[in-house]
Amino acid sequence: MNKTELVKKIAEKAGLSQADSKKALEATLESVKEALAANESVSLIGFGTFSATERPARQGKNPRTGEVIQIAAKKVAKFKAGAGLI
Repeated sequence: MNKTELVKKIAEKAGLSQADSKKALEATLESVKEALAANESVSLIGFGTFSATERPARQGKNPRTGEVIQIAAKKVAKFKAGAGLI
């Protein structure tokens, strides 16, 4: 399911127009992004939890040349599914 199909499903189930459903979905996604950027987690009971973690710097290898390279530290988003998701 892509974003357009999800907007249509939200509109059907909530009795909203597709324009309102798209605004609601975009507002939700933006709120989750802002929370993760602020190192906060977002827990949706019965669905799951979004969290941000720091991945440390590490060494890796270029698979083509075998040269050792330094991979920078970065933030990554994680999702842990809730018990009632599937």
